[in-house]
Amino acid sequence: MTEPLSTVVVGCGAIGRTHVDAALRHPRLRLSGLVNRTAAPAEALAADVAAREESCPTAYTTLDEALESRPDLVVIATPSGLHVQQALAALRAGSHVLIEKPLDVDLARARSLADAVASTPGQVCSVVSQHRFDPAAGVVSDAITAERFGRVTSAVASVPWWRPQSYYDAAHWRGTWALDGGGALMNQGVHTLDLLLWFLGRPVRVSAETALLAHDGIEVEDIAVATIRFASGALAVLHATTAAYPGIGVRIHVMGSAGSAVIEDDRLEYFHTGADERSGARGVQLSTPARVPGVGGTRGAQKVDVLGHLRQYDDLIAAIDEHRRPLATVDEALLVLAAVRAVYTSAQLGHPVLIDDVLRG
Repeated sequence: MTEPLSTVVVGCGAIGRTHVDAALRHPRLRLSGLVNRTAAPAEALAADVAAREESCPTAYTTLDEALESRPDLVVIATPSGLHVQQALAALRAGSHVLIEKPLDVDLARARSLADAVASTPGQVCSVVSQHRFDPAAGVVSDAITAERFGRVTSAVASVPWWRPQSYYDAAHWRGTWALDGGGALMNQGVHTLDLLLWFLGRPVRVSAETALLAHDGIEVEDIAVATIRFASGALAVLHATTAAYPGIGVRIHVMGSAGSAVIEDDRLEYFHTGADERSGARGVQLSTPARVPGVGGTRGAQKVDVLGHLRQYDDLIAAIDEHRRPLATVDEALLVLAAVRAVYTSAQLGHPVLIDDVLRG
């Protein structure tokens, strides 16, 4: 095992703390710095780390100060509208980068990052897509690749969560277009949309409706519903909301001409292929892979378990060691962002839109 990677986490809010916990638990990461625009959260988190560990990360109020220490890895866990700006600064400083979802709120900025990553092949840049590393998602992806479902024909994905008004009131940037970039889809549903694209391939056309029905004082939607056509011809229905009290589990159905699967709350609930039928088996309920601790059964709760992030860190570090692309690339995150923007554009215009038109815009 090589030396641990010195790691700076930018943003000391809830998701930043998740990355801090992951860094402290991963043997290849050494938490060296914390960055927050106001000093108190970074200093408090640094003190909390020092109480648990033998060393204390340095607290900074600007990313530029932290980059002077030349960290190996910079983790961006700030409001979405700041992601690309900070990731570009870290790449210019020579660091590897991990960006929390979504990639950004602006497609032009996101394209600039994709170009920068392409021009710095010695540095690894990935976007958090931790559910790709769930065992259940891996089983379904492998089955699709092996054509065990035949031709994948359709999918239905629902993220029926609840966020109280206090969630939006707790931070001035939440629920704004400039820094949040959207609502229930951009922030809560984006991981499920990422899985849809991972399973079904490149989206080509989107038709959508959005609404704001259960919250006040925000600019963005708390309900989004869309139909998506993929290059393969497959169709998907996507539903994301933060207005489904008290919050229900995320569910993804993937259906094909020779098999189907259902994932609920990161657990593979159903899996059936033509081979099962020929053997006399009916669709089977699967108890493994097991429900992820702290996620399964939370009914849309806000708690984020660190296990999925640890799996993604494993892949990120392997990509650095092996000089390869990570499983979750910036190019793929750019396409997910384009799909989100297509949903919003379609809802605003009242007609279907093409993904390529959104990407060019």
